[in-house]
Amino acid sequence: MDFLTEAAVKAVKTLYQTDLNAADVSLQPTRKEFEGQVTIVTFPLTKFSRKSPEQTGNEIGAFLEKEVEVISGFNVIKGFLNISLSDSYWINKLYTEILTDNFAEFKPNGKKVMVEYSSPNTNKPLHLGHVRNNLLGYSVAEILKANGYEVIKANLVNDRGIHICKSMLAWLRFGNGETPESTGEKGDHLVGRYYVLFDKEYKKQIEALKLEGHTEEEAKKRAPIIKEAQEMLLRWEAGDQDVISLWKTMNLWVYDGFGKTYKALGVDFDQFYYESNTYLLGKDIVDEGLQKGVFFKKEDGSVWIDLTPDGLDEKLVLRADGTSVYMTQDLGTAQLKYDDFQMDESIYVVGNEQDYHFKVLFLILQKLGKQWAKGLYHLSYGMVDLPSGKMKSREGTVVDADDLINEMEQTAKEVTEALGKVVEYSEEEKQHLYHTIGMGALKYFLLKVDPKKRLLFDPNESVDFQGHTGPFIQYTHARIRSVLSKAEPIESKKTNLQSLFPEERDLILVLTQFPETISLAAEGHSPAIVANYVYEVAKAFNKFYHEKSILQAEDEITKQFRLQLSAASARVINKAMRLLGIEVPERM
Repeated sequence: MDFLTEAAVKAVKTLYQTDLNAADVSLQPTRKEFEGQVTIVTFPLTKFSRKSPEQTGNEIGAFLEKEVEVISGFNVIKGFLNISLSDSYWINKLYTEILTDNFAEFKPNGKKVMVEYSSPNTNKPLHLGHVRNNLLGYSVAEILKANGYEVIKANLVNDRGIHICKSMLAWLRFGNGETPESTGEKGDHLVGRYYVLFDKEYKKQIEALKLEGHTEEEAKKRAPIIKEAQEMLLRWEAGDQDVISLWKTMNLWVYDGFGKTYKALGVDFDQFYYESNTYLLGKDIVDEGLQKGVFFKKEDGSVWIDLTPDGLDEKLVLRADGTSVYMTQDLGTAQLKYDDFQMDESIYVVGNEQDYHFKVLFLILQKLGKQWAKGLYHLSYGMVDLPSGKMKSREGTVVDADDLINEMEQTAKEVTEALGKVVEYSEEEKQHLYHTIGMGALKYFLLKVDPKKRLLFDPNESVDFQGHTGPFIQYTHARIRSVLSKAEPIESKKTNLQSLFPEERDLILVLTQFPETISLAAEGHSPAIVANYVYEVAKAFNKFYHEKSILQAEDEITKQFRLQLSAASARVINKAMRLLGIEVPERM
């Protein structure tokens, strides 16, 4: 709409003898209850006209209608100048932009970005919180890629520490040598089961010690099983071959299980980092910070940074005994990632409980003079709740990702069969369809909400074919494909259609917004922008579909135009949903 902005600048200059910057002209889509497609806000322009917003709007509107050929009319509501563009303008938009091969395609922008997501612990399966994390990270990466960035999808696996030793110790004590092969259980589920077993035994020992007269705090420290786990961690760090061997074996079981879950979720990675390789990093950065005077040593030898002048607190970066804390490792890993890829931006997809940690991490790196630290970004997201309440992992009541995927497929199956939509499908086609609909429902429900917001996930609500859901959009795409399959070959050339119905114009208007939507979603790191946009496309198409006949149109020119408009709608829906990681079926 640059031509409108330029014309408005010219109008103000001509009418009020004032030079105006293009940035001072505010354009926005016209509200649905008013006539028009583009609105100019006239309040800021009254300082040049020295007249009321209504009078200013009417004067600028009359000037634009006379000067700009494609403006067919205008109206002024209070301080808003609503402009109607001619049918020929919108028809031309369809053929010169929307139906072209490179519509909503961005050229490489020469910038590189890393998106780090998933970051699981290897002591338990992925759960609902991980699902939101994975879907967010994958979608943001795809949106940035579509916007012209070179993208590296990274996964930092937390594969060491006391929590891993807990699963290992419990397996040694209670496992009787069982394996994923011997039990038929997914490897991550098997290891997670032993993590829960450890916790049960630990609690039992704490209670026994309390009965002997110890305080809860003492009992937690003295319980034999926790002492054994701590001893095992020390042996791991000392390179004990038996411990290392068991650690490798059990981690491989978990990675195999994770791989199956990632495949079912439809997410992937270009680069893996493992904490077992990175946990010693960062100590050289601590030395560098001491030399630069950014860090200071306390009397006990521990190293700190004072961030109180920045409104934060003092932060420990190295313990007195020279061992790392998480901050030390994160400083080192951030440097490692930059050394590996020299990216312009590095996005951490991590829950909002870590907001403070990342604020401190980024600030420390900036104070150390790391120029690349300006490109660090924490994509903070809210907790996911189910109607039954908040998840807890150590009690073994976690909402398991695999169980959730199976439940979504089952719900999709029940809803689809109740609607009688799969009579002619083979068994294999049915299973693929249930997975596609179930995952579409899950992904769309989690991604349509702004990442920062906490959300309540309702599986049944998410599979509603008529609501603000993934299946509604998938069904719209299948409906379009069904119409197109019944048509004769669709002409590729421009038709001679001269006028549009409101439903056709409204659909073209929303389709034209796709490139800007991709840019806004990339800029805001928000798949919700794409999700809500594609819902608007589906709604606009369904309104057009119900109001106007496509295959039984009044003449061949109209029929061909509507088929072309339908094909363009299917293409935009398909591409937008793929940016969300959602497959759209050809038929449903």
